[in-house]
Amino acid sequence: MSLPTSVVITGIDSMPILQQALDTARNFKPLTDAERTALLKKTAQAAAQGQFEKYKTSHQFDGTIQNPQWLG
Repeated sequence: MSLPTSVVITGIDSMPILQQALDTARNFKPLTDAERTALLKKTAQAAAQGQFEKYKTSHQFDGTIQNPQWLG
């Protein structure tokens, strides 16, 4: 939520989770530029190859690769 956004979608499956989301929104303080830069630097090596984001880097989660007829 530290980046520009107009909507944040979160799953709510119970009243405690709703309360948690509301508390987070009410008390949220964006990262400073320095904090964001430090976090990106800290995670850059792990993120470089996409090994933790298979939904972005593989066909494993892409239903259309197995169902090309969906594309028309």
